[in-house]
Amino acid sequence: MKLSHNEKSLIFSSTELSDMFFTEYLPEANGNFIKVYLYMLFLSKYNKEIKINDLSKTLSLDFPIVQDAIKYWEEKGILVKKTDGYTLANIQEIEFAKLYSPKVTSSPEDAIKSSQSQYRAKAIENINSQFFQGVMSPTWYNDINLWFNKYGFDEQVMLALFSYAYDKRALHRNYIQATADAWSKNNIKTFNDLENYFEKQEKRNSINNEISKKLNLYRKLTTYEEEDIVKWTENYGYGMDIIEIALKKASSNNKVRFDYIDTLITDWHKKDLHSTDEVNTYLNSLKDKDKKTKQIEKVALEYTQSTFDNLESLYDN
Repeated sequence: MKLSHNEKSLIFSSTELSDMFFTEYLPEANGNFIKVYLYMLFLSKYNKEIKINDLSKTLSLDFPIVQDAIKYWEEKGILVKKTDGYTLANIQEIEFAKLYSPKVTSSPEDAIKSSQSQYRAKAIENINSQFFQGVMSPTWYNDINLWFNKYGFDEQVMLALFSYAYDKRALHRNYIQATADAWSKNNIKTFNDLENYFEKQEKRNSINNEISKKLNLYRKLTTYEEEDIVKWTENYGYGMDIIEIALKKASSNNKVRFDYIDTLITDWHKKDLHSTDEVNTYLNSLKDKDKKTKQIEKVALEYTQSTFDNLESLYDN
């Protein structure tokens, strides 16, 4: 591939990097991908033939990593493939186009002014100062304002959204968008809604961990297993006291499988059993029934054997 630029002496030359790169691309990109981009930016000033294999050796990166990096920056629109190589797009032009595209027509100042309240404007500025050190990219202003309108979050929830992403070391749009979607699907609008959601999640995690521990599962529960637990606890309204009875029964029968445990608990729910006493009474009744059945079978077997013996004795006479 060929990267072209006016050639200058290395001693007096410098490589210019837009501040937009630091606010829009660096936080989300893989470190090796950034390494590839910076070196390609440097090489773009010189009219040289550059091969991926050369980049791999020069940067001490595996060949597939360099390939993935090039693909990544292509998808971001920073690298544009040409017939004879690649051209590095101007990051400032890309961000300017985003900012003033038809779907977003307001400037950062307009976005704040058009907010529904001064509280919203205050929240946006708090996000800027707390999570971007006061140098938040202009495009973030519009995104935040759009998220306010799309999800109906109050100002505290929006601040919590960025705080959550910051704590997870994932302060980039894709993660924030995905988290906002998840919160919205759980009907979160106010900070009280969010607190209830976190409390429910904490209870779910606690129960999941307790069940895993009791079953000696040294792995993460699957999505389907977690859904079963939600069904037992939230749909059926069962606590760990009843669930543990099913876990013990599964363990004693060497059937430590979620489908077996789910069958037991679902059966109890269908039989309208709501307490440990009711469940144990039901299980004891099954034991008594089974015991009586075995007794009847034993008597029948003894009677049959006795009759057979009597018949045998007829032939002894």
